[in-house]
Amino acid sequence: MPRGILGKKVGMTQIFTNKGLAIPVTVIEAGPCIVVQKKTTVKDGYSAIQIGFGEKRERLFTKPLAGHFSKSGIRPLRFLRELLVEDTEAFQIGQEIKADIFIQGEKVDVSGTSRGKGFAGAIKRHGFHRGPMAHGSKYHRRPGSLGAKGPARVYKGRKLPGHMGTDRVTVQNLEVIKVDAARNLIAVRGAIPGPKGGLVMVKPSTKGS
Repeated sequence: MPRGILGKKVGMTQIFTNKGLAIPVTVIEAGPCIVVQKKTTVKDGYSAIQIGFGEKRERLFTKPLAGHFSKSGIRPLRFLRELLVEDTEAFQIGQEIKADIFIQGEKVDVSGTSRGKGFAGAIKRHGFHRGPMAHGSKYHRRPGSLGAKGPARVYKGRKLPGHMGTDRVTVQNLEVIKVDAARNLIAVRGAIPGPKGGLVMVKPSTKGS
């Protein structure tokens, strides 16, 4: 089976164990994903499958992308991603990949795009300390000195105010608490990046056993 699935963040809730313990979980609508294309080592230089997820009105697709789906005989899908596999012969174009590729207790890595927070100062963005707030300081939330006089420039990589959020974030080693294959839902312990409705990729953990 493929080692990953695309999904949508539904939101957070809690699940109670038989002993009455509350486990905070994030619910992910995982799939169903459709195999759109197979890439082989001979033709493309690597072995992978391209999967699609999510609905979108057909008239909103560009002609090249609509032709890509038409060639495979599949309805257009909103998101496309590739998964590396050892043997593409084990998959068929149009095959469905569902949430049941994961089992309860398995460890997974979840990748998504973090929430956008717009333009932020150095205190919020990098955790800088503020200046004195009284006694005529007049220097409160600014970033501070930018370097020595000699270079007469700002060094690359300097922590400064700027755009915050919308970064690719991966949370590793999350435990799968529950899998509802009938409704394509996966509940994982803890929080994952992104807002409700955000696209996420769920893969088996690279660190967990």
